[in-house]
Amino acid sequence: MGAEGRRFKSCHPDQHRAATQPARKATTERPSRSTPVKSSVEQLSPTRVRINVEVPFTELEPDFQRAYQELAKQVRLPGFRPGKVPTKLLEARFGREEMLDQVVNEALPARYGQAVSETEVHPIGRPEIEVTKKEYGEDLAFTAEVDVRPELTLPDLSSLQVSVDPIEVSDEDVEAELQSLRARFGTLTGVDRPVADGDFVSIDLSATVNGEEVPGAAAEGLSHEVGSGRLIDGLDDALIGMSVDESKEFTAKLATGEHAGQDARVTVTVKTIKQRELPDPDDEFAQLASEFDTIDELRTNLRDQVARIKRAQQAEKIQQATMDALLEQVDVPLPEAIVQAQFDSALHGAIDSVGHDEDKFAEVLAQQGKTREEFEAETRTAVEKDVRRQLLFDALADDLQIQVGQDDLTERLVATSRQYGIEPQQLFAYLQENNQLPAMFADVRRGLAIAAVVSAATVTDTDGNVVDTSEFFPDRAKAADEADTADDAADDAADDAADEAQDTTEEPSDN
Repeated sequence: MGAEGRRFKSCHPDQHRAATQPARKATTERPSRSTPVKSSVEQLSPTRVRINVEVPFTELEPDFQRAYQELAKQVRLPGFRPGKVPTKLLEARFGREEMLDQVVNEALPARYGQAVSETEVHPIGRPEIEVTKKEYGEDLAFTAEVDVRPELTLPDLSSLQVSVDPIEVSDEDVEAELQSLRARFGTLTGVDRPVADGDFVSIDLSATVNGEEVPGAAAEGLSHEVGSGRLIDGLDDALIGMSVDESKEFTAKLATGEHAGQDARVTVTVKTIKQRELPDPDDEFAQLASEFDTIDELRTNLRDQVARIKRAQQAEKIQQATMDALLEQVDVPLPEAIVQAQFDSALHGAIDSVGHDEDKFAEVLAQQGKTREEFEAETRTAVEKDVRRQLLFDALADDLQIQVGQDDLTERLVATSRQYGIEPQQLFAYLQENNQLPAMFADVRRGLAIAAVVSAATVTDTDGNVVDTSEFFPDRAKAADEADTADDAADDAADDAADEAQDTTEEPSDN
């Protein structure tokens, strides 16, 4: 994992975007500034409100007119051209109440959105709407219950203290990196001896379950590094000591496919055996594998690379420890509907990963030593913690007045597209088409809030040394102040230079 260009973010993009403003505390009534719609808010709990809305019937008349016009275009009555059927005939034929139902259903989303805007409520879920009054010629009344972000009491961020393990780069770490680099430039040579650990072999594989061949488990000429553990459990142990054209059977549990989790009899046949010969770690190798002239220079560079990687790993631990420390200090009430929705999504995703098969899912859990109840309890705990983080860092982003710039979004798009191996433009189009840009925006904003929190906290290692977090968590406010100071200094210097130039031109001539 490289250190450069690393960004840190919250654990998962939210499926129900958290609000960016707290809900109102008390019941209020506020007439619309543009239309005479009455709306009020009742706080049902720290995370849920009821919005009461009244819409004058006169405000629905344009909706009725549009509905009748659309209906008139579709109806064919003798003596009337399409679109010219009188309203009274349409009411007589289809019923005024049916038209009222249609108009109300079509008008509710816009009127709900208007009420949300007027009352300054910021929902984080779908509303439950109930029409409480619906009579032709009279005001429309409805209620909307919806989850909102709770109002949180935030601590002084400078009081946060976090401790992490110090970074240590050992000679063994450097030699491991050098060994990996040598392996990339190694050559494979055939050997006339039994298989040993670290060899590269070409093998044929097949498997049976209860005496029947397993489709998809057979392979010929498969390349494998002995000891890597990349294929079937037990394969490496079986290969050690085998010779070319020798076959052996062993038992292993299949990890995927139709027989996932079942014991299979696996047959392996060795076709070729090769060993890797590594170049000597000398100056010649350094010049071949890098831009350095000597092996000592290469080792120094590898040490720097290991240090950057470990700093990135330490930064992840700092982020996690800071979030945990903050969560311990702030009580974050949970919107149960949001938690349930994300829990259901996580559970369905886990089952989908084994082909929507409940029996296979149970087998996988059994292999992990878990019951369904234990898995669901762990999943719910993780979801609750994730929702708390989302709500907390949304509140912090508001409190810190975090602004997401174009560069912030572009950086996330580029990093994410690189992760999935696609162009940033493709990712942007996909997010836009699936209405996921708001979720990315919210996640980037939370990431900036996390960086601000870490910058404000006191971070030390277990040896008591202060850890510089600016490499991964830059203080944007401090950087902005420094930029302003630099601009001011440049302006002052320019003014001084201009004044000096003017003084020079105004000096009297000696002639």
